[in-house]
Amino acid sequence: MSENLFSYGTLQQENVQQDTFGRLLTGHQDVLTGYKLSWVKITDEKVLASSGANQHPIIRFTGDADDRVEGTVFKITANELKQVDEYEVDDYKRISVKLQSGENAWVYVNAE
Repeated sequence: MSENLFSYGTLQQENVQQDTFGRLLTGHQDVLTGYKLSWVKITDEKVLASSGANQHPIIRFTGDADDRVEGTVFKITANELKQVDEYEVDDYKRISVKLQSGENAWVYVNAE
């Protein structure tokens, strides 16, 4: 069974996909409303090596319909979802959301 993953950050990068899944993902564009994009400093050496950046985007719930985050919905396996759990640092938590298209997807948001 496949899972929907909404990515707005480094998981859209081909090098991160290769490091995390051993393959390139295909997906389609969608939007998550009620969230706002900001940045988090990354110190995990493995994540830094994969992404090549020490600042990663992170989103926070605002509840404001005018706040929008654009991203990509990828179809991944349940096992690959566990791999994403390992990739994401403790600043993130995984939640289920409904996207603008009406599709449900997993997304990583600010853990606070």
